[in-house]
Amino acid sequence: MAKTGTTTQGLRAAIERSGYYPALVAEAVEAAVGGEPIVSYLVHQETTFDANEVRRHVTVLVLTGNRFIVSHTDEQAADGTSPSPYATTSTESVKLQRISSVVLSRVVANPESYTPGTLPREVVLTIGWGAVSRLDLEPAACGDPNCEADHGYTGSSTADDLSLRVSEAGDGPDSVRQTLAFAQALSEATAATPDTGR
Repeated sequence: MAKTGTTTQGLRAAIERSGYYPALVAEAVEAAVGGEPIVSYLVHQETTFDANEVRRHVTVLVLTGNRFIVSHTDEQAADGTSPSPYATTSTESVKLQRISSVVLSRVVANPESYTPGTLPREVVLTIGWGAVSRLDLEPAACGDPNCEADHGYTGSSTADDLSLRVSEAGDGPDSVRQTLAFAQALSEATAATPDTGR
């Protein structure tokens, strides 16, 4: 389930509608936003199945005039560190100038008969700002098939700070629409923000 909008009251209402520890999530998000006006937000709750457990978590994305805020809350079962179930919530505030990429992948059915404006079956929003990078390495080689020298490694680094998948089947068409709206608002905000050398 994803909800988007542009007001503080709307953000709180979307968090409450998600039904996922709304007091905890709202307090963390509102503290991170502070008094800044909200340009756009997205609340996305996901349920995953891990072996014999059902686990829920919620991600809240907020765009202000100067910052991108991401909050993530998930629950944990009782374990060796806690005799009772608990939830962990974290927020990160990123200046818009630091956002290096906003990638929106769309999956459409029957592309040969696609008409503009048709809702994608699924979207994946990936946002990078340099906090997390993934390295893919492989042994380097030269063109000589008989060479036994160690040429070190070669690879690539990919920004992979946040990836959010929303599907029509799992989350509903409104959630897909709202994710598209948030992605557009964030793309426009980062395009309009001057690059200050990060």
